[in-house]
Amino acid sequence: MATLISNRKASFNYEFLEHFEAGIELGGAEVKSLRAGRGSLDGAYVIVRGSQAWLEKLDIPPYQPGNIAGGNSEAASDRPRKLLLTRPEISRLASVGTGSAKGLTIVPISVYNKGRKLKLEIVLARGKKKFDKRETIKRRDTERAIRREYSDR
Repeated sequence: MATLISNRKASFNYEFLEHFEAGIELGGAEVKSLRAGRGSLDGAYVIVRGSQAWLEKLDIPPYQPGNIAGGNSEAASDRPRKLLLTRPEISRLASVGTGSAKGLTIVPISVYNKGRKLKLEIVLARGKKKFDKRETIKRRDTERAIRREYSDR
């Protein structure tokens, strides 16, 4: 299970509550581009419309930019992509949008290989406040100092 692209800022900006694994509907050139490590989850989010989940703002650049039919490849690079989830998972995620769970959002974390298929890890998350982010920075700095002390010995 090799991670192809990841959203590194998500763990800093959000507190993770529940993890889900979803398949993504992609075209062949998009799969090749993702397997080459190109793509960005920055600013991507998941919405639930009806009984389907959609991934918005996932940027996948063309695999071979000079070989695009039709000319305009920019419009297709961040098109909405359907997520493949089970009905109970979709109903759980849909409850976030109805307002019953205030302050929760659905954030994509990473795209990775699972066998021959590409999977997307999404998380039900709550946004961190400023003091939570400061606490995360402080904890990271102390762990780094401890590791530095152990490596010097």
